[in-house]
Amino acid sequence: MTEDPYYRLPNGVRKPDPTLGRKPVPERAVVEPVPLPIPRPEPEHHAKPKRQRVILADPRQAASTLRARVELEEQTSWGELLITNLVKAQLRTGLLLAGLVILLLGSLPALFYLLPGFAHFAIIGIPLPWLLLGVAPFPLLFGVGLWYNRLAERHERDFVDMIEN
Repeated sequence: MTEDPYYRLPNGVRKPDPTLGRKPVPERAVVEPVPLPIPRPEPEHHAKPKRQRVILADPRQAASTLRARVELEEQTSWGELLITNLVKAQLRTGLLLAGLVILLLGSLPALFYLLPGFAHFAIIGIPLPWLLLGVAPFPLLFGVGLWYNRLAERHERDFVDMIEN
């Protein structure tokens, strides 16, 4: 016979696991003594730390500033109105700049259709439509993205200034 508890008997039936239904015997824990920590010599001079004044709120802040912050944190109707105005300003800026980009890039095919001579013009052997439709949009989109970023930061700065003042 083999040591494997799952070996098959000659008739093809597996022998059951001998540990089936038995609880495992827990091993006894060995407790080892822990060495005591080595005492460190204390410094001879105990200097008191210098006192510092802790200020939790700036007394120069106006009550309206605190009120505005509380309104925003508690999400009251006035705080919600302030946030809604900021979001509307950001959305208006984004839509205006997107409209500008669509107007500029969308007018190019109409320009080439209405002025066929303009469509056949070439610069350094490269047709102008290829330059205007294949190269020019990338700097245009990058510039409009920078412009939007600056306007969005200005809106946020104005919002913070309005809250703090």
